[in-house]
Amino acid sequence: MGSSVRKGKAVLPAEEAARPTGPRREQPQRAAAEDYHHAAQNANNGQAITASCKNKDTDLQFKIQAYIDKNTVMIFSNTACSLSAKVKELFKSMSVPYCSLELDKTEDGQKLQDALYELTMETSVPIVFVQQKQIGDYDKILKAHKEGKIQKLLETKGHDHMQDSYDYDLIVIGGGSGGLAASKEAAKYGKKVMVLDYVTPTPQGTRWGLGGTCVNVGCIPKKLMHQAALLGQALQDSRKFGWQFEEKVKHSWETMTEAVQNYIGSLNWGYRVSLREKEVTYENAYGEFVGPHTIKATNNKGKEKCYTAEKFLIATGERPRYLGVPGDKEYCISSDDLFSLPYCPGKTLVVGASYVALECAGFLAGLGLDVTVMVRSILLRGFDQEMANKIGEHMEEHGVKFIKQFVPTKIEQLEEGTPGKLKVIAQSTDGREIIEGEYNTVLLAVGRDSCTRTIGLDKVGVKINERSGKIPVSDEEQTNVPYIYAIGDVLEGKLELTPVAIQAGRLLARRLYAGTTLKCDYVNVPTTVFTPLEYGACGFSEETALEKFGEENIEVYHSYFWPLEWTVPSRDNNKCYAKIICNIQDNERVIGFHVLGPNAGEVTQGFSAAIKCGLTKAQLDNTIGIHPVCAEIFTTLSETKRSGGNVLQSGC
Repeated sequence: MGSSVRKGKAVLPAEEAARPTGPRREQPQRAAAEDYHHAAQNANNGQAITASCKNKDTDLQFKIQAYIDKNTVMIFSNTACSLSAKVKELFKSMSVPYCSLELDKTEDGQKLQDALYELTMETSVPIVFVQQKQIGDYDKILKAHKEGKIQKLLETKGHDHMQDSYDYDLIVIGGGSGGLAASKEAAKYGKKVMVLDYVTPTPQGTRWGLGGTCVNVGCIPKKLMHQAALLGQALQDSRKFGWQFEEKVKHSWETMTEAVQNYIGSLNWGYRVSLREKEVTYENAYGEFVGPHTIKATNNKGKEKCYTAEKFLIATGERPRYLGVPGDKEYCISSDDLFSLPYCPGKTLVVGASYVALECAGFLAGLGLDVTVMVRSILLRGFDQEMANKIGEHMEEHGVKFIKQFVPTKIEQLEEGTPGKLKVIAQSTDGREIIEGEYNTVLLAVGRDSCTRTIGLDKVGVKINERSGKIPVSDEEQTNVPYIYAIGDVLEGKLELTPVAIQAGRLLARRLYAGTTLKCDYVNVPTTVFTPLEYGACGFSEETALEKFGEENIEVYHSYFWPLEWTVPSRDNNKCYAKIICNIQDNERVIGFHVLGPNAGEVTQGFSAAIKCGLTKAQLDNTIGIHPVCAEIFTTLSETKRSGGNVLQSGC
């Protein structure tokens, strides 16, 4: 049974009208490609709709009717049609959101055209519906506009009216740790959820699977390669513990990267299986808002589909920033490329002083490579600077070279190869000196940019920080558009850490769908930098604490320590360091915790729970330490910076 047309308004068949309007758990029908405020400029007058076969396919009729019902202004058009483009421009000039379905880009384009003819009796595009009322082709639209009929139709219900039903309860844009956590949590409460995830290839062509930055090009491969470097150090130490081996030890980059990528591949697959088990729909497609409650999904073949949802969650994360100088994208790599690089990078210049820069430089040097770090200003901006400088000193002592207060101005290729040879021209930050150097690989780690500028946020009115691209949100992760939320690295003023995004995503889903009120706590979040000498931190840096509370109200307890495991190899004595920052006015409550040493993350995790509970210096003093372990030092700290006492250690 087909749809009928009465007084210019499409009417649903009786059996469709009887269907429930709320979100359904079954898989959605395959939607056609849509475009919002996108006009093709090719010159053609109204493209003919062939009606050689009057299609009676009820599903197609339902699909067309769904587009009409869910959009205030619905335009059926053709990308090669100039009249379709003019109609879109008309609605743009009126500041009226519309949704357009490009019939020449849909998989069922011809059948949809036939079904449209059955529904409207119009023989050419564009065909326009306003407030579910059929207006007609270009001439009829122009006439209705001149007579004020379109404006009256829009004023009747208001062109921002809410839809009665959506394809999904929640669509998550971004398949990283936070987005996946939120999607699975929402599905647990019976909600119909979709995840859109798409990795735009790097300039070097690198791409990866489901799971986001942390799993594919961040925490996981970084920690595994850091472990590879630590094992090299352990081999050197082992001779002092009696291990004898004649064979010269060497490292295989190819073996390591293959093993790391195999593990990551298993995680990618596991995430897909987990989504399927939770009945979350996953599409490997790029999500872009095209109108209120509507998103366009484009896959890697350029096929487009449109979906609607009651709520959306932005969890698109960040990507590495480039320098914007000649040769950067052509010849340099980023952390997005490094962990799957099919060949050993050789002599490497790391540009940047972020934790990504120092972690990568650290494990590359630990694998035996010649590594130089070029630093514009300070190390580890945003972290405690005393700890950051100690990390830099330790890396220099272990062979990493630093070029300070210089920035590259040009990268040239001298030789092709795997690796090839590059020439780097750099200028001092005061502009007085130019230097050159040759390297096999240049790794850029100069910061990351939020993936928010090309997902259509402007089309739905979501505000972003124009300079940073970050999204301001409320304490419930809600943007200025009530039905759109955001979590993770795209948030303005929040920590860019995987566990933070996971926690925020889960708690958001529970507030939205389980009636809870608990919000994500962004205070006293522990973190670790996996440099050769690991750095764990929780709470305030010393600089921030002094600025916030005043020097007279802060007491800093500190000490060096020597891990027992390092005493027999006789290495790195008095390089590990511990300090706590206490608020004198609050019963010497610990407000900052910092440790440099092996397994710093393991140490910091436990103390961070105590800090959450209001840990004081007296409570630390009353805690009996475990001997002999590194964390024991925090139960015996007695010297303060104010006293100026000696904090060097002569034994374990």
